[in-house]
Amino acid sequence: MTDETLPPELTIPVAILAERRPGVTIWQSHVWRALAVLEEAPPLPAWTKLREENGREVYFAGLAEVKLHRTDTPNYKENLEAAEPLIWVVLRDTPEGMSIQAVTVDPGEGEIYTEGPTDLVEALPMPPGLRILLASFVAAHHVEREFHKRKRDRQDMDSLGRRGRV
Repeated sequence: MTDETLPPELTIPVAILAERRPGVTIWQSHVWRALAVLEEAPPLPAWTKLREENGREVYFAGLAEVKLHRTDTPNYKENLEAAEPLIWVVLRDTPEGMSIQAVTVDPGEGEIYTEGPTDLVEALPMPPGLRILLASFVAAHHVEREFHKRKRDRQDMDSLGRRGRV
């Protein structure tokens, strides 16, 4: 796709790897974290164990979608201009087990997910192919908006109540 043909909203499939490792306190038997975002998914069912080593287990967590919206390009641009562009993966512990809640390249959206008490949010390096596609999307849809500082209306001195001397 060229920059001119990118739609105003775009959905990009990605694959997520997650890690389960032993907890470090007596209150947690184990800890989960997102490990990596892949541009290509392995032909495996979600939550397939890929390897186990020293009590750490790596899983193919499953597929997710990164959704891009043309109105969010200022945030995407900010992410791309960072020293290392990031992608945020949100995992949630549900009664059925861990699940992928969201994947985003919007720093603001990633920060919002950190407010949830049960969500596990991991900021990971953005895969190179996704970075190129995001840069093309921003180039096609970003519009610089000029900052307008509001000015207060001048107060009509005749409309102000005047206090007399008491």
